[in-house]
Amino acid sequence: MKTKLFFPACICICICMVMASCTSALQAQKENRIAQAIKREGDVYYVQGDYTAALGKLFEAEKIMPDDPDIQYSLGLAYMGKSRYDLAINAFKKSIASKPNNTEALNNLGAAYLLEKQWGIAIKTFNKVLEDIAYPTPEHPLTNIGSAYMELNNYPLAQQYFLKALQEKPGHINAIHGLSLLYIRCGQTDRAIDYLDKNIRRYPGIAILHADLAQAYETCGRTRQAIRSWQEVMQLAPENSSLYQKAEQRLFELR
Repeated sequence: MKTKLFFPACICICICMVMASCTSALQAQKENRIAQAIKREGDVYYVQGDYTAALGKLFEAEKIMPDDPDIQYSLGLAYMGKSRYDLAINAFKKSIASKPNNTEALNNLGAAYLLEKQWGIAIKTFNKVLEDIAYPTPEHPLTNIGSAYMELNNYPLAQQYFLKALQEKPGHINAIHGLSLLYIRCGQTDRAIDYLDKNIRRYPGIAILHADLAQAYETCGRTRQAIRSWQEVMQLAPENSSLYQKAEQRLFELR
C-alpha cells in the first residue's frame, strides 16, 4: 500500500516562493547579460566616433537596465561626443549615484561642468576626484582646475595647478598648453614663445603647441612666424578637426 505524503500549506508556500525567487534572479541575470552586450556594441560605436549610433545602442541597453551605472557612464561619454554636456552631467550623476567609487565618472562629470562653463562647480568636482589618492592620472583634474581658474581670471592659482599637473606628469601636453595660454593672456608673449619653442623641440608633432605658438606670434605682431606656425598646424591636425579649421581660417585672414 502506497503511503501518501502531505506537506503543510506553509511549506508549500515557502517552496513556491523560493522557486519564484530563483526564476526572478535568473531572469534578471539574463536581462543584465543582454543589456551589457548591447552596451558593448554602443561602446564600439563610441570609440569609432559614431556618437549617434552609440547613443542608439545605449538607449536600448538603458531600457533594459535603467539604473546600471556602467550604461549611464557610457551614455555620459556619448553625450559628451555630441556636445550635449547638460545631458552628460545627468548621466554621470546617475552613474555615480549607483556606483559612488567611480572616480573616472566623477572626473568626466567635472569635464562636463567645465565645458558647460560652470567653473566653480567644476573646480569642486575635480577636487573631489583628487581626494581619491589611488586615482591613476591626477594630472588631468589638476590641469582642468587650472583651466577653470584661468577662465575665472585667477591667474596665480591657474599657474599653480598647471605646475602641479606637470609635477605629477612632466610633459603633460594639456598642462603645457594651459600654461602657454596663461602666459599669453598675461601679456608675457616672449615668455610664452620661449616656453613653447622649448616644448615643441621635445614634442614636435603636437599640433596644439604649434597653434599656441602661432597665437603668441600674432599677439606680438610677428605675422610671418605666425603663418609658418599655422601652416605647421595644418600639417599635423586631422582635416576634420576644429584645430585644422581654425588654422585654415587664420591663414586666410593673415595672408
